[in-house]
Amino acid sequence: MAATRSEQDWGRAMSPIKIAILAMGGEGGGVLADWIVDMGEANGYVAQTTSVPGVAQRTGATIYYVELYPTAQADADGGKPVLALMPLPGDVDVVLASELMEAGRAVQRGLVTRDRTTLIASTHRVFSIAEKSALGDGRVDSDQLLAHTARAAKRFIRFDMAQAAEASGSVISAVLFGALAGSGVLPFSRAQFEATIERGGVGVKPSLKAFGAAFTRAQGGDDGEPVKEAPLATPAPQPRHPAVRALVERVQRDFPAAAQDFLLEGVRRLIDYQDPAYAGLYLDRMAALPAGDHRLLRETARHLALWMSYEDTARVAALKTRATRFERVRGEARVQAGQVLAINEYMHPRLQEICETLPGGIGRWLMDSTLPKKLVERFTQHGRVIRTSSLRGYLMLRTVAAMKRWRLSTMRYAEENRRIEEWLQRIAATAQRNTELAVELAQCQRLVKGYSDTHERGVRNYDTVMRAVERAGAGLAPATLRELRDAALADEHGHKLQAALAQHALA
Repeated sequence: MAATRSEQDWGRAMSPIKIAILAMGGEGGGVLADWIVDMGEANGYVAQTTSVPGVAQRTGATIYYVELYPTAQADADGGKPVLALMPLPGDVDVVLASELMEAGRAVQRGLVTRDRTTLIASTHRVFSIAEKSALGDGRVDSDQLLAHTARAAKRFIRFDMAQAAEASGSVISAVLFGALAGSGVLPFSRAQFEATIERGGVGVKPSLKAFGAAFTRAQGGDDGEPVKEAPLATPAPQPRHPAVRALVERVQRDFPAAAQDFLLEGVRRLIDYQDPAYAGLYLDRMAALPAGDHRLLRETARHLALWMSYEDTARVAALKTRATRFERVRGEARVQAGQVLAINEYMHPRLQEICETLPGGIGRWLMDSTLPKKLVERFTQHGRVIRTSSLRGYLMLRTVAAMKRWRLSTMRYAEENRRIEEWLQRIAATAQRNTELAVELAQCQRLVKGYSDTHERGVRNYDTVMRAVERAGAGLAPATLRELRDAALADEHGHKLQAALAQHALA
């Protein structure tokens, strides 16, 4: 059992207990701060709490700051203590973080120090706006974040507190409160912690359940490295539809085992996107590539499947009206029995996207017309809010999703198909002389993604990189192409890409 810091120790230190809480909106950070203040005041401490809200829910967490000072010590000193309003770097005893990135932010701010701070944090991730909006994979490596944070703290107690809260039917603030009690870092007993929750009078039973589980977890020494479970082997699919079964058998028969997992996922994705015949085209294209290098096959299989399932209006409408999406949103919103959930979608398709969804002849006619074009632009210029949780809104989007039946005859498909074929030919030709460079070419598909303005910028950067590849010729090094691709993914305006091209004399 962790040793509890005694009241006498705190008093001799002539310094308040300093606690910083970093939490996102809606996670109960204010409740947690109030619990600590209430517990202190009920047990002979002068307590004070302040909070500084972030810019928004995910661009900056709210920092709650609590200071506690023994009333007896204050009386002995002959006055009242002056408590601070904000935490200072290097001067915090306990940091509580509701999510792993928030723990990293605390370390970055200097609130966590090796000689003093007990850090208590959840290891789950809620990706930040910067991570989600990155053109490439903008996620911060959680393992590196954990390792860096562990090195910064005197003691680091961590586990998945979001999962613990979910299992208890409570919120993460109760789990953090339990972990704080279990750490033994404060001069209060478990009974005093639990009495605080009971005085709150709201959600007492689930909060105590979450508190108890976290208390046990923290006392059990959950401050070591988390154990990673080995990934489970994916069983081979056993489809019942004859056409789908034939595709699976073809993958297992004609392609090396090292690439089959990616190929089977590609087949599944493209059947869902269009139909089995479209998935068959995917395998035809893969079969035409050189079969010698497994890494090239895997990377091409992955990125070809992504490119062939490009996002058009029919795809977006289909994804927004899936039963699994409604279930996910209900779970994220914690909708209770008897509650009604309303989902509003903001739709703002441009004229070009509307034309690209229609059969090729109709789309080209509308794009080149005068009066019909103006009418469509006037109708769509401000966008529309569609409630997909209503019958009318749901049917509207299902109608758009049904337009996938003529997808292969659209202008958009012709353009995407042309780029895909050129990309595959370039990969095959490059693989004959430089397999590493061919792999880097396959990964250039990462530049083409999304829809609307995002897709337009991605295609522009992709075309720029491909022109550079043509200018460089056979002398292009794989590392140079990787640098150009990473520069294109670094900013949406293409400034870093232009700088990289100039550096390598490829502009």
